[in-house]
Amino acid sequence: MARRKVGNLMALAVLSVVVQRPMHPYEMASMLRARGKEADMGVKWGSLYTVVRNMEKHGLIEAVETVRQGGRPERTIYRITDDGRAEMVDWVRELISVPDRERTRFQAGLSVLAAVAPEEAERLLRQRLAALETDRADKRAAHEQHSAEMPRLFLIENEYELALLDAEMAWVRAVLDELSAGTFAGIEQWRHFHETGEVPAELAEIAERGSLTD
Repeated sequence: MARRKVGNLMALAVLSVVVQRPMHPYEMASMLRARGKEADMGVKWGSLYTVVRNMEKHGLIEAVETVRQGGRPERTIYRITDDGRAEMVDWVRELISVPDRERTRFQAGLSVLAAVAPEEAERLLRQRLAALETDRADKRAAHEQHSAEMPRLFLIENEYELALLDAEMAWVRAVLDELSAGTFAGIEQWRHFHETGEVPAELAEIAERGSLTD
């Protein structure tokens, strides 16, 4: 992946709005909030001014004027530069074409699922599934509402999020079916460990090796 002059995704968010017209940071934040970019990019609003300064330093945007309205502080208006346009396009190309899989908190929990008994794992997964179903229903309703007002192009990231939720829910349901039916591979060894505190010999050997593939 390319090494970015300003690697914070907030910079890409800023480029995506100033490409439309010059604006000052307060306008940038207002527009990004209106578009829900904090959900798409994990935007941290406290870093906006630092990111804007870094973008100006590296020539991605440039100040065009400073304005004052009434008793408000002066505000600097920025516009995108040719380098900024090129950076934005290259960044989007990379994000769309190059997989960069991030580990989730859920995956971290699954990696140490043996810490709880099978019955508790089933309860916790059912709790998660219920939360996912509620989240999906809310997001689906919002997406349908916005679809009536906006082109699909501006909502496609929402489609992707819904698809990820559907995939996760399907996987969780499949695991729950195995746990409830007792067909989850190794469940008896797992249960034995929690009932006795003794790690079965074959599992202890794997744990000592540290990897299933060693």
